[in-house]
Amino acid sequence: MATRVLDPEPAGSGASPEPVSIRPMTETDLPRVLEIERASFTVAWTPATFRGLLGRPDAYLHVAEVEGRVVGYTAVWVVLDQAELGDIAVDEAWRGKGIGQRLMAAVFDLVREQGVRELYLEVRVSNEGARRLYDRHGFRLVGRRPGYYVRPREDALVLRKVMGEPEKGSWP
Repeated sequence: MATRVLDPEPAGSGASPEPVSIRPMTETDLPRVLEIERASFTVAWTPATFRGLLGRPDAYLHVAEVEGRVVGYTAVWVVLDQAELGDIAVDEAWRGKGIGQRLMAAVFDLVREQGVRELYLEVRVSNEGARRLYDRHGFRLVGRRPGYYVRPREDALVLRKVMGEPEKGSWP
């Protein structure tokens, strides 16, 4: 499953003025998570996909919440010392307010706690906002998957972050 991000925060964007909490996702969060998912991606994950991940001991799903309302989420799975960030999205009304940054920080804390040395993800070639976010956090290009995405058909870039390396980087 490919990583998707829908919080292309411009450099210098301010943090959300409201307190944001990051907590584990529960089954009761799924209606709202699915609403964000369907609004964000042309090929949305199904309820069964999220439920399956919620039941896996190696998967970690979290939501960002503001005033009791879910405004974003992540899905990460860990195998030994490697992890994959499979999904990250922020409600359109909350994009550009630092929610994506907070979710990424939570992912980094989680994978460090799990002893992860390398964090992988895939991103659409055309997703400039996500690519900028990942670049700021030290992800580096390690591969390309031709025709990986559908609707529209597009290549995926495979990115890797070696945990503990500096976060500011640059790649083509």
